[in-house]
Amino acid sequence: MPAHPLARQLARHLRGAVFDPGDARGAAAEPAAPPAPFNGVARHEPELTVAAADRDDVRTAVAHAAERGLPVAVRATGHGITRPADGGLLVSTHRMTRVTVDPERRTATVGAGVRWEQVIRAAWAHGLAPLNGSSPQVGVVGYTLGGGLGPLARRFGYAADLVTRLEVVTADGDLRRVCPRGEPDLYWGLRGSKDNLGVVTEMEFGLVPVDRFYGGGIFFPGWAAAEVTHTWREWTATLPETMTTSLALVRFPDTPPFPEPLRGAHVLHLRVAHTGPVAEGEALLAPLRAVTAPLLDTVTERPYLEIARVHDDPVEPLDHHAHSVMLRGLDAAAVDQVLTLVGPEVSQCPAYMLELRHLGGAAGRSPEAPSAVGNRDAVFSLMIISPPESTGSYADALMKRMVPWSTGRSYVNFLTGPLAVAAAPAVHDPADVPRLAALKRRFDPDNMFRFNHNVTPSGARGV
Repeated sequence: MPAHPLARQLARHLRGAVFDPGDARGAAAEPAAPPAPFNGVARHEPELTVAAADRDDVRTAVAHAAERGLPVAVRATGHGITRPADGGLLVSTHRMTRVTVDPERRTATVGAGVRWEQVIRAAWAHGLAPLNGSSPQVGVVGYTLGGGLGPLARRFGYAADLVTRLEVVTADGDLRRVCPRGEPDLYWGLRGSKDNLGVVTEMEFGLVPVDRFYGGGIFFPGWAAAEVTHTWREWTATLPETMTTSLALVRFPDTPPFPEPLRGAHVLHLRVAHTGPVAEGEALLAPLRAVTAPLLDTVTERPYLEIARVHDDPVEPLDHHAHSVMLRGLDAAAVDQVLTLVGPEVSQCPAYMLELRHLGGAAGRSPEAPSAVGNRDAVFSLMIISPPESTGSYADALMKRMVPWSTGRSYVNFLTGPLAVAAAPAVHDPADVPRLAALKRRFDPDNMFRFNHNVTPSGARGV
């Protein structure tokens, strides 16, 4: 049993487990304990941690926190760390991993701890696919509540656009079943406001009829960055919505498991996901392939099970800060600004990676069921990922240089780490802020859920 008397009291009412800072067992000795986060740039030091086994455990934990005036944070995989949950109660949902696919309705229902890799496998068995993120290791719920901008975004939109139902525990400890006809305001606000309005315990969303795609990555040498990036910028203007791409400047470590052509190199990584005919995809890519011989070209027809090969995100834990800004457009001058600060000639740039992602298409249109997911006016996103020791100066300088092309907002899922959160511009569309603040006042008036990109309850003086 944990040493803390409050933890012992809470443990009697849980199917899961509770831990406190003095609990000697730790994650290595206790299977129920939350695993180490993928991004450990912010270390949580909560008063209590609940490893919830089900929705009732979440209700119990939140009610316990409310009685004692403790703020609450929620974590599944720990990819999108924002603010440390110091002195509060941390709800870990990593044990809530049930996945159900309904092939006739083309829907999936998931628990709060499910990762995308589980849904991808379950849906693919029926010739279907979710709107997952670039990394299948990311948690489904947190990713989707932030919008969810994945490899098929131009074809099908944000992941949140396909959400049909949610179960959420609000600050009063109630379990609310949320859909367009039941709690419509909460249905609107949950999709886009992350964990500001409660702890989502279950979510249902639509799947799309994709079982194969044409995609992968083309890795160009760093010295060709200017020519490839300018060509890519012009090329995106004529792409059909079946093609979603991004371009990343990456400095690969000189270590395994990276393949020899990339190891220790500064490269330009073109990521490609095309859901049309293979011949069409090949024809579309021809102008990029003609720029220069690549170091490596992995683009081919693939089963959707291999969607991770588009971005080839790291699978081992990586501590980092992620800054981002949404762009109205990207002209030649904007590309030059990016390359001036993080191009291959800038030997002292501390960034792990800079990414430009092409948006528009379905991601630029309002969904059938409106939500708090904004940035529909953005045509590109820009993200820079930096090591934990970074001061943020490079990222800040880049963001300032991009102001002429910026919408003035960031994308909430592309902001991680305290440095990025502190420096971030707005993450919500201005017209949505008063409505979100009113929802916050209605469902979380004391700002219990505040270890996040916080929405302050309307009328509050701050917490």
